[in-house]
Amino acid sequence: MSLWGLVSKMPPEKLQRLYVDFPQHLRHLLGDWLENQPWEFLVGSDAFCCNMASALLSATVQRLQASAGEQGEGSTILQHISTLESIYQRDPLKLVATFRHILQGEKKAIMEQFRHLPMPFHWKQEELKFNTVLRRLQHRVGESCLLRKALQPGAEGGQVSLHSLIETPANGTGPSEALATFLQETVGELEAAQALVLKRIQIWKRQQQLAGNGAPFEESLAPLQERCESLVDIYSQLQQEVGAAGGELEPKTQAALISRLDEVLRTLITSSFLVEKQPPQVLKTQTKFQAGVRFLLGLRFLAAPAKPLMVRADMVTEKQARELSMPQGPGAGATQVGRWRLGASSPGHSLLDSSSCHSWPSWDEPLSDLPGRESTGEIINNTVSLENSIPGNCCSALFKNLLLKKIKRCERKGTESVTEEKCAVLFSTSFTLSPNKLPIQLQALSLPLVVIVHGNQDNNAKATILWDNAFSEMDRVPFVVAERVPWEKMCETLNLKFMAEVGTNRGLLPEHFLFLAQKIFTDNSLSMEAFQHRSVSWSQFNKEILLGRGFTFWQWFDGVLDLTKRCLRSYWSDRLIIGFISKQYVTSLLLNEPDGTFLLRFSDSEIGGITIAHVIRGQDAEQMGKDGRGYVPATIKMTVERDQPLTTPEPQMPTMMPSYDLGMVPDCSMNMQLGPDMVPQVFPPRSHSIPSYPALPREESVNVLPAFQEPHLQMPPSLSQMSLPFDQPHPQGLLPCQPQEHAVSSPEPLLCSDVTMAEESCLRQSVGGFPQGTWVREDMLPPLLPPTEQDLTKLLLEGQGGSEGGSLGAQPLLQPSRYGQSGISMSHLDLRANPTW
Repeated sequence: MSLWGLVSKMPPEKLQRLYVDFPQHLRHLLGDWLENQPWEFLVGSDAFCCNMASALLSATVQRLQASAGEQGEGSTILQHISTLESIYQRDPLKLVATFRHILQGEKKAIMEQFRHLPMPFHWKQEELKFNTVLRRLQHRVGESCLLRKALQPGAEGGQVSLHSLIETPANGTGPSEALATFLQETVGELEAAQALVLKRIQIWKRQQQLAGNGAPFEESLAPLQERCESLVDIYSQLQQEVGAAGGELEPKTQAALISRLDEVLRTLITSSFLVEKQPPQVLKTQTKFQAGVRFLLGLRFLAAPAKPLMVRADMVTEKQARELSMPQGPGAGATQVGRWRLGASSPGHSLLDSSSCHSWPSWDEPLSDLPGRESTGEIINNTVSLENSIPGNCCSALFKNLLLKKIKRCERKGTESVTEEKCAVLFSTSFTLSPNKLPIQLQALSLPLVVIVHGNQDNNAKATILWDNAFSEMDRVPFVVAERVPWEKMCETLNLKFMAEVGTNRGLLPEHFLFLAQKIFTDNSLSMEAFQHRSVSWSQFNKEILLGRGFTFWQWFDGVLDLTKRCLRSYWSDRLIIGFISKQYVTSLLLNEPDGTFLLRFSDSEIGGITIAHVIRGQDAEQMGKDGRGYVPATIKMTVERDQPLTTPEPQMPTMMPSYDLGMVPDCSMNMQLGPDMVPQVFPPRSHSIPSYPALPREESVNVLPAFQEPHLQMPPSLSQMSLPFDQPHPQGLLPCQPQEHAVSSPEPLLCSDVTMAEESCLRQSVGGFPQGTWVREDMLPPLLPPTEQDLTKLLLEGQGGSEGGSLGAQPLLQPSRYGQSGISMSHLDLRANPTW
């Protein structure tokens, strides 16, 4: 959404004070066109700003006239537009200042009401800033050419006015000194433009890494390539100007300018060699994989090489990656991941004196043959030529049949396991530039990856990669990552991973995060606000075994991802599964519900298990549930469904009646059977239809029949007795079975094997952390924003040198609902609350 899209939704009187110098009705005619112009980047009163301001004034008048015609405005509006043009024609820069003030006021108002600016607005502002800097550079190159010609002997007196190009020299400095100062300032602006390109490349790399966790990613490198090529063009023009001004410049000044220009080119060349297609971040030996690199400036420097340039792929350890990240030789200040080498140019000569480029074959040597290097792993088919594609307008190399034959493990630190050991693939090539045959070595590191030799290491390896992708910093020392992160960021990561892995647009809700916090921190007394300021460590995430279990938090969560992706995607997307909810709270929810009411949650005790909890009562509820420990008013039956059968005793099969239809496919193993003394008592008076869903695969099931003693649980009142504010409908989420007369008959009843097991001790704990009272629907909860927008907004604001935009993720993770305290959001179908079903 654009900035104007939010402004137009605000009360007009709230923004009326902004439109003092520019009428509000004309502002409405401009719409979102106004924010797509570089008003905020035209600061100053030099010739460039004046020319840009005049052009923007003409464009504004044309836009107003076109919008007025489209909307059928009368002659009065056109007269206002004509008057406006005559006012600002005398001083176009005043119009720029007026619009800058209006946009700043609108941004401030949006921040006060919505707490963040739209992400497309940030991207557009970054693009406008670079384009304005580039146009200013082109303008200054033209001015330097005119100034140089004016200083040449024999120049016509009226050909050019020095005072129109530069300010009056101060302290007696002459025109030659003014030319040197002008060129130095222009080179400084080129360096600033290069910094913007490097920042944008870093953002692209960070986006690519976040995409490994499921974040959205714009993979196209065409805009970055266009930026790099435009700066190379400016470099070439400036280099020619500096060379042509040798007679007016001191040799020392000229050499300094050439050195700065060459440093810009070196950094652009080495930073434009990128890994476009990353290898798998969990890499199994003896398994083929693909990868690809792209040289953004390849079309400029490798137009017709004497021999094909070969790109080589080698495995490097974390220690070797750190050595590669340390710049060496000339230009050690270049910012790029990977070491580069480039010979120095001679004074007075540029790197681009000629377009001739030649291959430098010395890098064809194996990595182990180079001084100080030791081979980490053997990769087969690891050499591919770097080729130009004219139709695709790119220079790239694609490795189609890479295979890691073996891996040499490094000495591990402390309790570090093999699945915590990170390495990378180094892509490298070399060529020579200019008649001096200066060698240029290009290197690019892949994202960190974990090498495994067996499939049972996959789960822990994915945890290492997930943590590194989510919490690493840009320009870090490879591959250092924080050991402890805020729980709020962990929630964002889990939500992003869940949605991407399952393939759903239904993310996790705040009450789900409460359950996950209770699980990972082993603290059932947490409130929804308490864990917002807590932090979680890597050990808690995937090293420490959960209390009373045989697996870590990530191993359990990954099992949930796999189960939901393969079997329950449609059910989760339709909110038919609560999923992340504790046994204690399930009991409190179902205790006062009618027979046949059930819900689905992810098993606590089994990896990749789904638990079906449903209510069964007899005609005399006081006589149900006797298990040697007394009588209980109701029985909550837990059925754990797993992909692999559990090792259990041979179950005793009770007498069963024909199954009741639950709206699923009849052959599904999740159909539950009710005994003759368990017939539901209350059902809707007419038949209902439930949408069909894909059948779950047939699975082994173990039914757990725990008994609950009233003193140990504080049960909420019946859901039907709760007072809901604002005529809120009954919570949707508890789905009773259909009566027998509406069931789909089956020739042979499908029976579930039941095994009665003892109640677990945790069920005796009091219910904590879940507020009672008001129920909150899913649409009342604040949306959880993806983390990539937070990171990129911060990066873009840093690049612009301002913080007016604020953080897109300014909303708290768990914001109290205006409808009261939030509890478990039941978004399931409720036949009682929806009689039309």
